[in-house]
Amino acid sequence: MPVRSRHFTRRGAAVSLTAALTALATAGLTWNASATTAARTAASSVHTCTVGDLYLSLGRKEGAAGSLYQPITFTNTGRGSCALRGYPGVSVLDSQHGQIGAAATRSGRSYATVVLAPGHSASAVIRTTNGPVGGACRPTGTYLRVYPPASYQPVLIPAHWKVCSGTFQVGPVNTQGAF
Repeated sequence: MPVRSRHFTRRGAAVSLTAALTALATAGLTWNASATTAARTAASSVHTCTVGDLYLSLGRKEGAAGSLYQPITFTNTGRGSCALRGYPGVSVLDSQHGQIGAAATRSGRSYATVVLAPGHSASAVIRTTNGPVGGACRPTGTYLRVYPPASYQPVLIPAHWKVCSGTFQVGPVNTQGAF
C-alpha cells in the first residue's frame, strides 16, 4: 500500500497557521516570523520531480454514479524531496503504442504544490463513464501514457482502460485522492 504524503496545501497551511497564531495570542505567547519565512524558503527550493525520481502505478478502479475512477500514483523513489504541481498528461495507447482517441481533459479542480519526501506518494485520478451512457466506447487500451506535471518525458503504465461516451478526464496531483 502506498505511503501518503502528509504535506499541507498552501491554503491548508494558511488556515493552520492562522489557527496556531490565534492560539498563541490567546495564551499570551508570541510568534517568530523569521522561522516561518525560513521554512517557506526551504520548501520553495525543492526541485520539480522528474521521471527519474518517480515510480508510477495504478490504484484500484472504482465506480460511482455512472462513472469509473482510477488513481495514478506517483511515488518518490529519489533520495531527496521533490515537488509536483498541476495535472499530468494522460492518454490511452493500444498494444503498438498508438494513441486511442484524444488525451484526457483536465477536471478543472484547483491544485497546490505537493512536496513528496522519499518513499511518499500522491495521486491524480482519471475518470470515464461506466459504459456507453450517451455515446460509444473506444477500444480498450493496453497502456496509459502519463506525463508527470511539468515533464516532457512520458511513462507507460500497463493498463486495460476503455474510454466511453467521449468522457476522459484527469484531476490534479494531490494527497487526498480527490478527482
